[in-house]
Amino acid sequence: MTMRSFLPGLCFLISLAPVATAQHDAQRNAVQQIALGKDADAAKALAGTRKPNAGKAETLFVEMLSHLRQGRIAAAREKAAAALQAGLPVERLVAGPRDLLSKLGPVSGEEAVALVHGPMVGSVTPTAASFWVRTRQAAEVTIAIGEQRAGGKTSAADDFTAVVRITGLKPSTRYSYRVLVDGRAVAIESASFTTFPGPDNPRPFSVGFGGGAGYIPEWERMWDTITTFKPIAFLMLGDNVYIDQPEHSLTQHYCYYRRQSRSEWRRFTASTAIYSIWDDHDFGTNDCVPGPEIEKPAWKREVWNVFKQNWANPAYGGGEKQPGCWYDFHIADVHFLMLDGRYYRDREGGSMLGPVQKAWLKKTLEASTGTFKVIASPVPFSPKIKPGSKDPWDGFPEERAEIFSWIRDGGIEGVFLLAADRHRTDLRTIPNPGAYTLYEFESSRLTNRHTHPVVKTDGLIWGYNKTCSFGLMKFDTTRDDPQVTFQLLDIDGKRHHSHTLKRSELRAP
Repeated sequence: MTMRSFLPGLCFLISLAPVATAQHDAQRNAVQQIALGKDADAAKALAGTRKPNAGKAETLFVEMLSHLRQGRIAAAREKAAAALQAGLPVERLVAGPRDLLSKLGPVSGEEAVALVHGPMVGSVTPTAASFWVRTRQAAEVTIAIGEQRAGGKTSAADDFTAVVRITGLKPSTRYSYRVLVDGRAVAIESASFTTFPGPDNPRPFSVGFGGGAGYIPEWERMWDTITTFKPIAFLMLGDNVYIDQPEHSLTQHYCYYRRQSRSEWRRFTASTAIYSIWDDHDFGTNDCVPGPEIEKPAWKREVWNVFKQNWANPAYGGGEKQPGCWYDFHIADVHFLMLDGRYYRDREGGSMLGPVQKAWLKKTLEASTGTFKVIASPVPFSPKIKPGSKDPWDGFPEERAEIFSWIRDGGIEGVFLLAADRHRTDLRTIPNPGAYTLYEFESSRLTNRHTHPVVKTDGLIWGYNKTCSFGLMKFDTTRDDPQVTFQLLDIDGKRHHSHTLKRSELRAP
């Protein structure tokens, strides 16, 4: 057996590491056991005292799933009724898993649910925007902004989701919108968004970002906190949901559905342009190294399909021919490049990105005219940020050096880095001899329970891990010396640190 043929199995071995189990709640663990046909183990997981715990309503829902799987329909109905009484949104009994829920029979209130999840705003430009939705049944979905309308269809093949794109909008404009399902308007909280400023008429704007969004109900208020700061966009940089089960779609769908049913999340995504990439916990398992092949392990493409069904990104890697989650987009004269650090991660070949994505990154950087060029990675570039681990870019030092050399040798100015993965919020610097110092802003404790200590390295400017937090970037490229201000904000909206980086600092000496 070669090292390369062994590595795909490494995903499952590493999944047993403490960091993975520390974040998972009892209900997710129980659903994983149900997916494996181990209902007795599911009951044990729910009966335990481990933390985090997603609460009574979630426990009743999972118990209902177990009863349905075993054909105990009357018991399942009792659990469903009790879950609704305990506060479970009725959408949860519509969303899925539909093969099991179809056995439940009619549920009080489900006929009133036309829109199960969404809308989520995404892929915004100065003149267009996309809207992601999930409906109760196959339906015609219409997005209306004033007299302008655009439509799409949901179907079972795409888990009753659709992305509707509306064009002909004006830059830097706040729009209210309506969602109609089969011609009937649906009540939406916070149904408004702002189009992006164009590159020829930049304006100050804010973009938030973070990762590490484990499901802790009392911390779901984070999404409302972020909304109060009115970022024009928010970047979800991985571990957006904690699944760690790439071979069984039941667990994947369960983790997405419960987040998408939260009213806080729905308000947030209805009014803020959302962009996402994945990391290990929403792609494979903890610290996974799946190898360079497109179809090996066999679960890769299906995980990619599920990911596409749950977001409204501008693109997904190279599409069907070259699956992944990398892409780029612009806000005014700021260029964002979002990286996929998992699909083609290959320890033997020494590449996190794979040859196709790396070529895309170089070509895109070289051609970019952005005042700032923001490279967003699911794991940090900073050396020694996770001592003894090869999961961050420390595990791929040659490829990291190659990218940094490309920036230096190409005279590419204005680059700084974003990252997630470490359960805290840091600002660090990385030397790039012969060029300018690279700044890396890292944040990955949006709603997580599990925390990582702040690792003190030579490049540390500040770090914070006392409670849930996110990063906010305030861009102003209208100044003579354009700038971005990095802010560290906690779940209560308190600012703990701030640092302003000027464009003049991001050019070779």
